Amino acid sequence: MRERLKSSRSKSLSGSLLLAHPVLRDPNFRRSVILMSVHNGEGAMGMVLNRPLGRLLGDLHAEFALGPLAGVPVFQGGPVQTEQLILAAWQTRDDGFKLHLGIEPDKAVELSREEGVHVRAFLGYSGWSAGQLENELKQDTWVVTAVPGDLMSHPQDEALWRTVLGNVSLDWRLRMNEPEDTSLN
Repeated sequence: MRERLKSSRSKSLSGSLLLAHPVLRDPNFRRSVILMSVHNGEGAMGMVLNRPLGRLLGDLHAEFALGPLAGVPVFQGGPVQTEQLILAAWQTRDDGFKLHLGIEPDKAVELSREEGVHVRAFLGYSGWSAGQLENELKQDTWVVTAVPGDLMSHPQDEALWRTVLGNVSLDWRLRMNEPEDTSLN
């Protein structure tokens, strides 16, 4: 696993998933699954996929209450600019997936009519300044993996973290079940 992480550090992680290491305790990222949308020399940005707020877009904003986006689930995208509403859509395909991030409501409606497209609303996002994510990767804070084709078929809560991390390798499947306080082991 370490070799895989080393090789991913030197290239863009855009389009990958970051899975919080099982011992990560930061409440913003504990057991999170982050879809990386940008990763370059200026920094990185992604959306936490498994923090549902239990609200729909129609409940959150009156402008969406009666429209075709009223039933779009709202997630906490991360700790940065948590009042900012970000619409996203993606489609899982045989050759990967296509992500549309920060789209206008009209575009979200258009995309939602296409087969296999998932539309979500996020409050906030996850962001890293230049070099910050690379330093966290050196400290093994994150497990980097490809987006599985069946990502959207799983519950989009903490169970998603368990499912995806458990499918990375047997070692991670065992490590994700470590107790919070290893002294109790």
